[in-house]
Amino acid sequence: MKLFKTITAGAQEKDETPNFLRAPSLARQEVDWVVLWVPVLLMFWGLIMVYSASIALPDSARYKNYSHYAFLLRHAAGIAVGLVVGLFAFRVPTKTWEKLAPLMFVGTLFLLVVVLVVGRDVGGGRRWLPLGIMNLQPSELMKIAAALYAASYCVRKQENIRDIGKGVVPMVVVMGIVGILLMAEPDLGALMVIVSIVMGVIFIGGVNYKVFAAMVASLLVGFAAMVIFTPWRAARLFAYLDPWTKDNSEGKAYQLTQSLIAFGRGELFGVGLGDSVQKMFYLPEAHTDFILAVIGEEFGLLGVWTVIIAFTVLVRRLFSIAREAMAFDRVFQSLAVQGIAIWFGAQGFINMGVNMGVLPTKGLTLPFISYGGSGILVNCLAIAFVLRVDYENRRLMRGEEV
Repeated sequence: MKLFKTITAGAQEKDETPNFLRAPSLARQEVDWVVLWVPVLLMFWGLIMVYSASIALPDSARYKNYSHYAFLLRHAAGIAVGLVVGLFAFRVPTKTWEKLAPLMFVGTLFLLVVVLVVGRDVGGGRRWLPLGIMNLQPSELMKIAAALYAASYCVRKQENIRDIGKGVVPMVVVMGIVGILLMAEPDLGALMVIVSIVMGVIFIGGVNYKVFAAMVASLLVGFAAMVIFTPWRAARLFAYLDPWTKDNSEGKAYQLTQSLIAFGRGELFGVGLGDSVQKMFYLPEAHTDFILAVIGEEFGLLGVWTVIIAFTVLVRRLFSIAREAMAFDRVFQSLAVQGIAIWFGAQGFINMGVNMGVLPTKGLTLPFISYGGSGILVNCLAIAFVLRVDYENRRLMRGEEV
């Protein structure tokens, strides 16, 4: 650290450029503007798209008691709550997050049990806890809890992380419990994202590559068994391979065919904001899981590529911040940020793949854009943590304490 200060001081003495002509360095900035503004702009765009995609819903029998602004106002409230929670979370030092990570994980695990007992039954699944002003989805909270816990686990088990019995098996058991609870809801989409987060973090954290390969193989075998022994999942899985047959287009692949029609209508520049036809009761869940299809119809290929580029830039920057944290030997911070990067990357990729017919249909929202209070709240919480890590990195660059 003394050497770093000496080099920095020397560089400042040699730099005789007037202050007003200097470009602001990473150390002089307080936060990373990319990590701050990309999510904010995506949420603002998402607010517009949620309103566009949901404005016709009150004309249906299911939502006849809702106003045309209901989903807009609820989503706006979710964003407001998320931003406020994010501001408070940013003020919490990452060392505190590291201490609280196991407790946060256990608390979220308890909520996954509670939701199975008293959760709302929607469409045959119990995924939401009614809290009056909003519904909490514990599986969303588990995503950030899993990222922080896996990072904390790797730090605490650093000496034994390559040992199967002491380092790998305890995490496998814990995640097995999480998997059982999520499948009981059921929420396979959330489970896939959470497994991706944990697997990614422990791999980066130093688990033996042979053990990691065995874990991946076991997951694939388990997934294959789940498909084989549940025919309805197999039918849904393979429907996307040929969605245009009469049975599939009117059944398991109905959402996919309507989504593809939306992309086709959008062409290069879209039909215009608010002019989507597919959202008019053709495309189910247009304001949640399939909001990208509405973006594709109203903004065309240009709009879809804008979303893809935004996520690419954001995820790439998260990995850069993690690398900077590792340079200061901040292992927990680095692993946790990489877990969050894997989360946003994996969930964004799955949602986009499902919308475009590249992947089987799964119930996953598009981070920062899709309607959903719990999702927006947890996304803001994750970004606040990343901004805090980046803020502390910049203080260390200036030779200050964190």
